[in-house]
Amino acid sequence: MGRRQPRLTFLDTHIVCWLYAGRLDLISPTAQAAIESGLPRVSPMALLEVQYLHEIGRITKTADQVLAALTDEIGLRVGEAPFADVAARAQTLDWTRDPFDRLIVAEALVANGALITRDDNIRGHCTCAVW
Repeated sequence: MGRRQPRLTFLDTHIVCWLYAGRLDLISPTAQAAIESGLPRVSPMALLEVQYLHEIGRITKTADQVLAALTDEIGLRVGEAPFADVAARAQTLDWTRDPFDRLIVAEALVANGALITRDDNIRGHCTCAVW
């Protein structure tokens, strides 16, 4: 019997920020296990949202600094799904008006990955969401 390939595991923006800050206490044990057993990925849209948070003073580091640290720490990589495919899938996600959420969820769906999120709205509408 062959070994099962780890699943792409996308991190929502707040998960990226909490991991960077070392706030594992804010992440459920189920989500932590999924991150540890999966191939951690981040949507470019989540990185843009991290950058916005930096620009408005909510976090002190840039998206590039956060990504570099988490690449070293947990092997985080940027998702590679074609943007046209992600945007087309996002157009079908009419349960939210948040463009960040739509594109982050769409990328996880296009890549057939999991999405680690605490967001109740996403979890209520997205079967790939893990918490």
